[in-house]
Amino acid sequence: MSEKGEVDLTGAKQNTGVWLVKVPKYLSQQWAKASGRGDVGKLRISKNQGKAEVSFTLNEELTVIEGIGDKSVRAPREHPFTMQTVGGQTLAVFTETSSGESDGSCSGSGAGAGPDKLALEGVVVQRAECRPAVSENYMKLKRIQIEESSKPVRLSQQLDKAVTNNYKPVANHAYNLEYDRKKKEEGKRARADKQQVLDMLFSAFEKHQYYNIKDLVDITKQPVIYLKEILRDIGIYNVKGTHKNTWELRPEYRHYQGEEKTDE
Repeated sequence: MSEKGEVDLTGAKQNTGVWLVKVPKYLSQQWAKASGRGDVGKLRISKNQGKAEVSFTLNEELTVIEGIGDKSVRAPREHPFTMQTVGGQTLAVFTETSSGESDGSCSGSGAGAGPDKLALEGVVVQRAECRPAVSENYMKLKRIQIEESSKPVRLSQQLDKAVTNNYKPVANHAYNLEYDRKKKEEGKRARADKQQVLDMLFSAFEKHQYYNIKDLVDITKQPVIYLKEILRDIGIYNVKGTHKNTWELRPEYRHYQGEEKTDE
């Protein structure tokens, strides 16, 4: 039950009985099209040898079903009911009202949560199933529905002439070519001895204090991952400041001219 308000039990006080009826999907869709435009059909209730006979007749203007492929078909008008018992269950119909909108829902011996208002409309006293009468229109409708559901999502089609438009397919895109080029360059770079790479790095840092990784790769001709492993042992990576995104030697490895000063 809703935690934000009380349940309106006016329907329970009036002892209102409602029917729970299962209808075909196409019938509910046709009813939705007629929302606010009047009646959707007629319900007939009669008795035959003490048993209730119920049937629903759809309005003629709602029998045309469109949107099934490229075809229009007619729905059957006559729909007899198959009556069923409630079966000892306690079923009720509630309405939820939220932001000025309401919709109905069914639940067994309980209530659904509603943000603003929850009202009991009545207790289910009869269950039934609305089935279409077997007719030519109904058989045609089912045949078209089966044909549409069995169609593949994608179809191959033979073209009589070449497609001419602004889009031209390419064998490979520029960013793929650039990636392949870099990958080949990396593959060509063989790992040199670590000491040899250290010598090249120390020699480079004698000329300049700061280098980005691209320049060090060009100088040493080593794979980036291997080069970074060595740099982490001897260098510091600057993540901020004037020399952001550059490498420099650790203080213990520096030997710049005029760098070291002694305090006496």
